[in-house]
Amino acid sequence: MRAKAGAGRGERREEGGRARREPSGPGRGPRSCRALSTSSKKRRRARRRSAFGSDRRTVRSPPSIPTRSRRGRSSCSARRAGQTGTNAKSSIRSCRAGVPAGGVSVKRAADRASGGAAADNPVIRARELVKIYGEGESAVRALQGVSFDLRAGEMCAIMGASGSGKSTLMHILGCLDRPTSGEYLLDGRDVSQLERDDLAEIRNERLGFVFQSFNLLSRTTALENVELPLVYARGDRVDMKQRALECLDLVGLADRAHHQPNQLSGGQQQRVAIARALVNRPSLLLADEPTGNLDTQTSHEIMEVLAGLNRRGMTIILITHEHDIAKYADRMIELRDGRIVADRRVELAGRAT
Repeated sequence: MRAKAGAGRGERREEGGRARREPSGPGRGPRSCRALSTSSKKRRRARRRSAFGSDRRTVRSPPSIPTRSRRGRSSCSARRAGQTGTNAKSSIRSCRAGVPAGGVSVKRAADRASGGAAADNPVIRARELVKIYGEGESAVRALQGVSFDLRAGEMCAIMGASGSGKSTLMHILGCLDRPTSGEYLLDGRDVSQLERDDLAEIRNERLGFVFQSFNLLSRTTALENVELPLVYARGDRVDMKQRALECLDLVGLADRAHHQPNQLSGGQQQRVAIARALVNRPSLLLADEPTGNLDTQTSHEIMEVLAGLNRRGMTIILITHEHDIAKYADRMIELRDGRIVADRRVELAGRAT
């Protein structure tokens, strides 16, 4: 039995005891049919709920899982968790107490790495370091009994001709290689025979590297290049960016933070590399021919940056074969055939300024 009520738009039809409104006019079409179908489904679900409400199962949402703190989160970040605005800023300042304005306190980092050791303890203590490549008659003795100490705050230039052993010594001091024999203490810890994973951890936490070829990632900005060591250290993201910006400001490139390497000059790229070396607040900075790819004027500009860091307390080892670059250091060690043939202080009057 079919009954009709009304006419025209909004016509109602009754069929099988059910009433529904049939749309008409411009509203009719696929979209209206979908809406009608959805409405019918809702009504059917409502009727089933009313008919079988006593048997309906209740679906509960899964219990919330507590979120674990990010590995490697700094104590400063943990202390300022939940703080905002002025309180957060004051917390950041208090966490960074002892850091020079716009710079990084390496003396503080060195004391922390050595467990609060006295300031006169050497950052480096090398005793009878020997490095032999190959075996038998073809063996090459790159280092032959190298011994010296380097104290916190010193800037030492290691010089020598090609094949003198200075690069081999730099690799051992930078935990990139291990000596065949001898003892090497870094901040009081014997690292001469550690495994590769332990050496990698020390490189990330205690050492900063500056190389001749810059080694910047070409498709990332200066800021992202500087942040990279902190990514490996799993640092707090907000703190990472702030520290990277501080280091870029320290080398005079805060206004180039979002430039890619191909938008920077050679000297600016080396400044980014220096900032990257500083971002983990190392106790020792190793610079291997940092001016080798630069012109004379830019070379002296880069050395002024390194000398300024040394005046702030940074301990620096500089590998070079150029005497005018070595004069920026306050100590020179000369290698020949894998042996130290000279170790002298550079008088203030003779230092480059």
